[in-house]
Amino acid sequence: MSYRLTVLGTGYLGATHAACMAALGFEVLGLDVDPAKVARLQAGELPIHEPGLEELLQRGLESGRLRFTTSYEEAAEFGDVHFVCVGTPQKKGEYAADVSYLDAVVESLAPYLTRECLVIGKSTVPVGTAQRLADKLTRLAPAGDQVELAWNPEFLREGFAVRDTMHPDRIVLGVVSDKAEKVMREVYESMLAEGTPLIITDYPTAELVKVAANAFLATKISFINAMAEVCEAAHADVKDLSLALSFDERIGGRFLNPGLGFGGGCLPKDIRAFMARAGELGADQALTFLREVDAINMRRRARMVDLARELAGGSFRGCTVGVLGAAFKPNSDDIRDSPALDVAVKIREQGGKVTVYDPVALGNARKAHPTLGFGSSALDAARGAHVVLLLTEWQEFIDLDPERLGDVVAARKIVDGRNALDAETWRASGWHYRALGRP
Repeated sequence: MSYRLTVLGTGYLGATHAACMAALGFEVLGLDVDPAKVARLQAGELPIHEPGLEELLQRGLESGRLRFTTSYEEAAEFGDVHFVCVGTPQKKGEYAADVSYLDAVVESLAPYLTRECLVIGKSTVPVGTAQRLADKLTRLAPAGDQVELAWNPEFLREGFAVRDTMHPDRIVLGVVSDKAEKVMREVYESMLAEGTPLIITDYPTAELVKVAANAFLATKISFINAMAEVCEAAHADVKDLSLALSFDERIGGRFLNPGLGFGGGCLPKDIRAFMARAGELGADQALTFLREVDAINMRRRARMVDLARELAGGSFRGCTVGVLGAAFKPNSDDIRDSPALDVAVKIREQGGKVTVYDPVALGNARKAHPTLGFGSSALDAARGAHVVLLLTEWQEFIDLDPERLGDVVAARKIVDGRNALDAETWRASGWHYRALGRP
């Protein structure tokens, strides 16, 4: 059977999921409550930067398999399977996740569900949310218990979202019936045929998989950054230390890159929400280590500012600073909790004249931080700079010619916040090169 799919919420996750499912041959209707966003998507324009996604969106629209709406009534009438893809941001002033967007979707959709269907949550949520929403669906939908909920967490990496959706490294399904499992197996048939591992489990385990994965990644990143702190104190080289550790099969080299730490819309808020939920469950002691993971991560930003100030001669007053990078990671225009922008703002607050350049995130950065200066290229951002900071490891920055950059700066001083440059090459070109965790 070929199911008709809806995708409720067309942010980063929803827009990607809708375009990819249409590319797999499904009829897909994307829904968002923002008419301007729906109009842009319907015109084939992405509100985000994600390699390969805009072409997929346009192909889906041209084929007629993909379209967008603001009507829950239309979505309920159209869909056999409804994917819920709305955000769960951090609540203002506390660690917990705000799940109000999820409740709003269920409360808006359920009254129109008059026939058998499956609702699938993909959002990252506090454990226990799925059961609560399942009960709410049954209560509010005219079709009652013919409307079932499944939980299917997403594991997208920004910059690789299309590949991660079409060819995932695993599929996790939290279900309460064989029927829901059967539907999901049919929806994901092409991925399962490739040999993608499938884990069938209950709601709470499916909800925990995503937050546990993010907590582990955050811990690994903060571990190597804690080692960077020790290396600085001991005059050791964290880059060599990381390389040596990476050959141990039990540890591995992925996410063991020392530097400015993590940011973005997922890792920071997810580990905080995980701690908050563990506290509500009476298991807060199990996750107290995540407080230190978070603290190590934030200390990297402060240390970056300190290193830049040292190179500037002890003060940013009267100092021009060129900042390379605004996005929280390369191949993305996402500036949520961006370590790069955090550092740029702190330097400006301390009296520095800051000019930022990023290949794709400048528009978002300008809107969020209009008081910062912005350049049209890496050379433009570095022009007249007393210190240059590399804060997002775009390939364009890694490939910079140290001689060419040296021609436009006021002083050849660079702090490599991502340990991405070849220190010897830059030093050979007369640069005073510093990096986090290296002598």
